[in-house]
Formats: sequence, structure tokens, C-alpha cells
Amino acid sequence: MSKRHLLAMFSSFDEAELVVQELRNTSIKGFDVNDDLVVKSPIEHPEVEEFLGEKPVYVQWFTLFGALMGGLLGFFLISGAQANFFEQLKGGKPIVPFPPNFVLTYEMFILGGVYISVLGFLICAGLPAKRSPLYSSSVSEDKIAILVKSEAGATSTLRAIFTKHQALEIQEEAGK
Repeated sequence: MSKRHLLAMFSSFDEAELVVQELRNTSIKGFDVNDDLVVKSPIEHPEVEEFLGEKPVYVQWFTLFGALMGGLLGFFLISGAQANFFEQLKGGKPIVPFPPNFVLTYEMFILGGVYISVLGFLICAGLPAKRSPLYSSSVSEDKIAILVKSEAGATSTLRAIFTKHQALEIQEEAGK
């Protein structure tokens, strides 16, 4: 089925919080509160995490993977380059000297972790992404908006919840 987007505008954060709590308590077919709900505000609200709930964070796994791959790749590339010269006389030194290689491995460890962390942040944040299909300029001034994405059958239930909590404006647009 096609997804529809609804944007409801509220004058205060408390009204928006009540709407989100009701959406969490109501089982609506074709609508998942954790994936299909976005709260937009002109200012930061520290209490928004309390009623939206904890979201999983995966950036640290990207960092771990990038650091390990950077360190391993760095060590094996450096060691491989040194091992290619095994026919040259080293004067009693080992073919692959570990102490100097550890310095460069450490640098590659950090470099891989940083680059893959930035990439992981972009992937987890969903960037680059298309803009939201609905927007109102009053969100950037003083209103709180709740943007929901649902199947076409659930829009009447969502619209009823928004009007029950005195939504100032409700916009609707069909998704793709």
C-alpha cells in the first residue's frame, strides 16, 4: 500500500507530548510509533527523549570496525611492503621490524576509526536524504509539529487523534 504523510501543528510542547503518548498507547494498523513518527520543534526540548523513548545507536560499531580494519590494513600493508625487500641485506635486522611498524599501525588505527565513524554517522543519520514531504514555516518560529507516516487506512484514526488534542493545522500528502 502507499504511505501517506500527516503533519499536525500544536501550539505547546505539552499538547504534542500528550499526542505522542496516545499514539504509543493506541494500536494502529499500518503505523509504527518507533519508525513512523517525527517531532519537529524550533528549540531544543531535553524532555523529548523521555516520551519518544531510547533510540538505538550504531555509530560506535562503525568506529570499532573502522579502527580494527584501519589498524590491520595499515600493519599488513606496511609489513607487506617491507617483506618485498627480503632479498636486500638488512644487516642483521628483522625483515619486518615490529616497534617502528606499531607507530604507523596506531596512526592507521585512528585514521580508519575516524573516517568510518564519519561515514557511519552519515549512514545512521540517513544523510543525504530527501526533505520531508510536508513542512510549515511556523515550525521554525514557535509551533511544534508531529509528522507521521502511515498507510492510507490509518490516516482517519491519526487525524481523529490530532483533532482530539486541538491540532492547530493538519496537512496531508500521499507518499510514494
